[in-house]
Amino acid sequence: MLARVLSGAVLGIDAYLVTVEADVASGLPAFTTVGLPQGAVKEGRERVIAGVQNSGYLVPPKRITVNLAPADIAKSGSAFDLPIAMGILAGTGQMRAIRRLERYLLLGEMALDGALRPVRGALPIAIAAKNAGLAGIILPEENVAEAAVVDGLEVRGARTLKEVIGFLEESAELPVAQIDREALFRTATAYGADFADVKGQEHVKRALEVAAAGAHNILMVGPPGSGKTMLAQRIPGILPPLTFDEALETTKIHSVAGLIGGGKSLIVGRPFRNPHTTISDAGLIGGGSNPRPGEVSLAHNGVLFLDELAEFRRNVLEVMRQPLEDSRVTISRAAISLTYPSRFMLVGAMNPCPCGFHGDTQRRCTCGPLAVQKYLGRVSGPLLDRIDLHVEVPAVRYRDLASGRPGEPSDRIRERVARAREIQRERFAGRPDIHANAHMMPADLDRFCQVGAGSDALLRTAIARLGLSARAYHRIIKIARTISDLDGGGEITTAHIGEAIQYRSLDRGAQAAAPAA
Repeated sequence: MLARVLSGAVLGIDAYLVTVEADVASGLPAFTTVGLPQGAVKEGRERVIAGVQNSGYLVPPKRITVNLAPADIAKSGSAFDLPIAMGILAGTGQMRAIRRLERYLLLGEMALDGALRPVRGALPIAIAAKNAGLAGIILPEENVAEAAVVDGLEVRGARTLKEVIGFLEESAELPVAQIDREALFRTATAYGADFADVKGQEHVKRALEVAAAGAHNILMVGPPGSGKTMLAQRIPGILPPLTFDEALETTKIHSVAGLIGGGKSLIVGRPFRNPHTTISDAGLIGGGSNPRPGEVSLAHNGVLFLDELAEFRRNVLEVMRQPLEDSRVTISRAAISLTYPSRFMLVGAMNPCPCGFHGDTQRRCTCGPLAVQKYLGRVSGPLLDRIDLHVEVPAVRYRDLASGRPGEPSDRIRERVARAREIQRERFAGRPDIHANAHMMPADLDRFCQVGAGSDALLRTAIARLGLSARAYHRIIKIARTISDLDGGGEITTAHIGEAIQYRSLDRGAQAAAPAA
């Protein structure tokens, strides 16, 4: 007898429906799974047999063939255990009624005792189920909160295989999960780290405010203990809140990566990712034998903080060029090509030399000029060009440390940043590909960033004296546009250009020291 059960699988950060066909026929006992099953899907045969039998049902000694359609896409993961088990039970006539089976998508890993365990990608699969017009989705309880953010879909959680069978036979009920989205977003307004804790460094705080207002990348260079990491950790607290669409897209990425668990639901706070310097290029950009999102995608709509930037391997840093420019990562394999979104704000921090005290007025640097040049050269000129703001972070002065006055709190800075972002949303209302000033293409500058004669002369002189590239020229105009937005969004003045230029002057020495790439 043939039975069909609907399930789903993830491709990139989106999902597609998979029809699990289970055929139980006479012949020599066998259990075969086809449809390009990989790894955990093949091993699922043993989990399904044990789980079904330990739940009080029978896997008959017959020829069982399971097909996962479409059969030309490789299937991985353990989420097909539950639909395969239901297909076998329906195909062997052990279920009294299966009318509900056609209206629900099933998903879940099975333990050997029939208990259901959480799986990856519940949110994108729930979205696919809704788009297909299904009544609902049945999945492990731990995944319920994640999938329940999808409106118009019945999300029912189960703890065991027997509970699912009872619901499908209409002899028991599984509750429909409900999520209060507004309550979730209200919890996102509380931030643990506040800029009020940071003493001194007012010019660095200003640079971070400009970076946050325009979603610009920023590099902080200074000696150890100057507060670079402390400042970076507080950036999410001054970024505007996520919109629902941004939260949904961010949660999909984390769901596919398996980072949504413990009953967690929608990610409503800006991500902050801080990978270690030993990370590989695949870990940063994504990939692997079964491709997964990397850190640049996990930081989508948030902050990617690379501390000790010069200590990362050169090849690891260079793979960031494409996501920094295109806001997406394309991973190509022989059988498939996947694209992950990666629109993030890059925040880098590094010492100015190997010992860390080059240019420090209080401690003596022990590095020679060649050592300083070699250290700065670890970060290539093309990568520095893609970082909009470069700011020096000097050692904190004693009078700032001893001062009892708290700094400006993050919520005030966030208000100014949110107003500037609102100006940008209105400006780019007809351009869904532009989310902030940093995302403008060179062709957009003539339309949105017109510079007066006086400002143009200042900019031309600075470009000539600093020897900046064409990309750096575009970065300066974008930064000036953001500074103007913080002032209300009027015309770009000479003062705005002047402030923008000072955030690029640091890369003159670094670019000269860096070898060509």
